[in-house]
Parts: sequence; C-alpha cells; structure tokens
Amino acid sequence: MIGNVAETGATPRALGFHMPAEWERHEATWLTWPRPEGISFPDAFEPIPALWAGLAKLLAEGEQVHINVFSPEHEVDIRSALKKAGAPVDKRIHLHLFPSYEPWCRDHGPIFVRKKDEMAIVDWRYNAWGGKYPPCDLDDDVPKHVAKLQGMRLFSPPMILEGGSIEVNGAGTLLTTEACLLNPNRNPNLTQGEIEQYLRDYLGVEQILWLGEGIAGDDTDGHIDDLTRFVNEDTFVTILEDDPSDENYQLLVENRKRLESLRDPQGRPWRIVELPTPGRIEKGGERLPASYANFYIANEVVVVPGFDHPNDAKARDILQKLFPTRRVVVWPALDLIWGLGAFHCITQQQPAL
Repeated sequence: MIGNVAETGATPRALGFHMPAEWERHEATWLTWPRPEGISFPDAFEPIPALWAGLAKLLAEGEQVHINVFSPEHEVDIRSALKKAGAPVDKRIHLHLFPSYEPWCRDHGPIFVRKKDEMAIVDWRYNAWGGKYPPCDLDDDVPKHVAKLQGMRLFSPPMILEGGSIEVNGAGTLLTTEACLLNPNRNPNLTQGEIEQYLRDYLGVEQILWLGEGIAGDDTDGHIDDLTRFVNEDTFVTILEDDPSDENYQLLVENRKRLESLRDPQGRPWRIVELPTPGRIEKGGERLPASYANFYIANEVVVVPGFDHPNDAKARDILQKLFPTRRVVVWPALDLIWGLGAFHCITQQQPAL
C-alpha cells in the first residue's frame, strides 16, 4: 500500500493536501460500468449501457474518462456499447479491470486530494450505504486499484464515508448532512466531533457545515448531492419544492432556513440560489430521489439530470447562468433514477495537477 498514513505517520492535511472543488480543472472522470447481474436496475437494465456509453462520450470531449470493469467478459460488452455510441475508446476512454458490484462510483470510488506538486487518494471505508446492499467488498477496493495504477500515495482513514455525502468548495469549507454522516449504520463508534476531525485531517478542510434531512426516496440516508451543492466558493444551489402537499416541501423549506443561518469563515452569509424540483417521480409506486441538484461539473459541460418535466429547462437555465464558461446539458435520467441515483452519483472527478 503506497504511503498509507500508518506508514507515513501524517495525515493529508498535515502534509498540505486538500480536496479541490469539482469545478476546478479535471485530469479525468472515473466511472464504474453497471452489470446486468447487479441489483441497481431491477428488470430495467436494457437501456442502461447506452446511457453510460453516451455519458462517457460526452465527458470525453473535455477530459479523459476511466471506466472500472468487472471482468474480461464484461469488457467485451462495454466495448460494444461504446463503439455503438461512437465513443473514443482507447483514445480518450480507458478501461480497467477493477471489479465492483454496483456502478455508483461517487460513493465507492477514489477521492482525490492535491497539493502543489502531488495528487493522492483517500480511501474511505465503504459499507454500501449502511450495509443495505451486501456484498460490497469489491466496491470498497476500487480506490486501492486506482492508487496503484496511478502510482499515487494512498491514505486509509478508519471511517466509513461515501463521496455523495460531502460537498466542498475547495477553499476550506465542507457541507454534509446529519441524516447520513451521523447515522449509526455508518460509524456508530464515532462522535460528531471525531467525524469532523477525520474530515479535516483527510480532506484538508477547516469549516464543516451541517444540514439536516435528505429528500424522500433517497436510500443513502440523505446524501448532500441530492439536496444542496456548491457552485463556487461562496454560493450554494439548493432545491425547493413548490407543492405544499409534497412530502419534500417542508423539509426543503427547513433546509433553506438552515442555509440562511450559516456563515462563512469570515462571518458572512452564503449566497443561495434556488433550483426547482421535478415533483414526484415514481415507478411501481416507489418514490424516486429525482433531483436537479445531482448534476456533474465536468471540464466543458455540466450534466444535469432530465426527467421529461417542464422544470428541466428551468434548472438548465439557472445553472447555465452560474456556469457561463461551460455548456449546461440536460441528459435523460429517467432510466438512471430507477437505480436511485443520477449523474453525480455515477461520476468521480480526478483533479488536474
């Protein structure tokens, strides 16, 4: 294991590393390709490979794309899907035999931290969202494979954390939720103070801001990336529901109030921009966690989940004003959301040095 903290005796923060913001320049995006044998898309897998291939092609326009592959047999199917989509496989898109049961790379993939002349990986422990979907041992190993491939130092804190549960502005502030990080199904032996210290030590942040509950239908126990996101160092976008009868209405009102009460390290209020929601989207009577906040910021595009709803265009226009140097694209996500996640959930950025 390269540079494990047990060997170096120092944390990433002590060594000068920090986690960059998502909008900072990327070297690459990491994806994990889904399997028909997986549990993420029950009875609805057929359109999924084309969705991943189209996304990979889109992202490859502005950066390298690395894809975790389950097996050599799996690779054959992936290459076929990429070829059908006209994606530049082996040129801008690279396949790696790094097996993972499920495709949610944001949560099980590597989290990169950077200092001036070096990139490293933080390998948080992973237990499939509180032990909901075993087994997850292969998923948990993905960061180790990536660190070995890239020749990067690997830090392995003794704490369970999914990438979708945290949001950073790259300037010392981290946003998360109590519903997820303080859930006893993650780190029952850690206090809130201890969790905060691990976040500071391994992600190089100073200020940690806490929101409350996540949205209805979210099986992650309230990931921040369905709720509120940073779009620059001093601005949040946050979703609000306009139907008072919707089960998300009141919790999102409370979330907005909580954001208003927060202050930055200099004591100033944060700028808050509101995003609409697509309302209630369900399948088979199950409420799905459909949220425009689950967008992904790539080098040249911002990929926003589309739900065939009039608010798709409203969300795109709001985000386009916030990202004037990038093309904001609404990408169809109704097939993807059946897996209870969207584009932020399936991507993980590798920052550039």
